[in-house]
Amino acid sequence: MSQPNKLVVVWTNGDREVAIRMAFMYTLNSKLKEWWDEVSLIVWGPSAKLLTEDTSLQEYIGKIKDAGVDVLACKACADSYGVSEMLEKIGIDVKYTGQVLTDFLKDENARVITV
Repeated sequence: MSQPNKLVVVWTNGDREVAIRMAFMYTLNSKLKEWWDEVSLIVWGPSAKLLTEDTSLQEYIGKIKDAGVDVLACKACADSYGVSEMLEKIGIDVKYTGQVLTDFLKDENARVITV
C-alpha cells in the first residue's frame, strides 16, 4: 500500500496567530519542502472573514498560491460573512466545499487536518 501523498488543511479558526504560526506555515512548507505531492488549503468559517480584513494574511496567501498550493474557500461560509467577492478578488476559488471535503476525507491518498 502506498503512502498518502495529498495534504488538505482546513483553516476554520478566526485567530490570526493560528493562521500564521500553523495553518499557513505548515501548508507553505509542506509544498516548498515537498513533504506532500499535493497540498490544498480550504478557508472555511471565521477564517474567511479574517482573511478579507488583514492585508498581511492576504499577502501570505499569495505566497502560498505562488508555491503551488490549491487555495479554495467555502462559498456558503463566505456568503454568510458577505466576503465571497473579496476572496475571489485575492485569487481564491470560492465554491461549495462540503462535497470537496467529503471527497478528501474518503480519499485513501489524502490526509486532512483542521485548524
